[in-house]
Amino acid sequence: MRQPAIAALLLIAGLTGCTTVNKLPVQRIASARLNNAQGLPAGTAQVVATGDQVTLTLVVAGLPQGTHGVHLHMVGQCLGPDFASAGGHLNPGGHQHGSANPAGSHLGDLPNLETALGGTGTLTARLNGTPAEIAAALFDSDGAAIVVHADADDYRTDPSGNSGKRIACGVLQRL
Repeated sequence: MRQPAIAALLLIAGLTGCTTVNKLPVQRIASARLNNAQGLPAGTAQVVATGDQVTLTLVVAGLPQGTHGVHLHMVGQCLGPDFASAGGHLNPGGHQHGSANPAGSHLGDLPNLETALGGTGTLTARLNGTPAEIAAALFDSDGAAIVVHADADDYRTDPSGNSGKRIACGVLQRL
């Protein structure tokens, strides 16, 4: 008789916790449609704030199988086939590159993306900064882009992480 009462209390406590999460304010900050070097669709990216935490989610398809570096780049332009128009990594604080770099990393640094056989993959990464700071960096006078590279980022080599050529790019749009 006592176990059902405890189970009911745990269920109520769990549901109460869920409603607290549902009350967190969610703010969509940006989105992008990525294209590959041939101009074909390659994926989408979303930047969302939940409370003070900002998250980027990337979903790709049609890319080569393997590990790919992903970065935010400082210019909102994606002219193929090399996407050099996106400029260097987004680095408003003037930091070095790479999460494994002893000097720290910059805003454009993101984790590597793993793509499966068939070229599909997803990545979710927390961005360091408040929603207002992230929006200011993404939407300065020339915007920002998200770029997927051919090779893995080594998380250390400044300024690019040794991640190879740019194989997909999308301009971040304010939502």
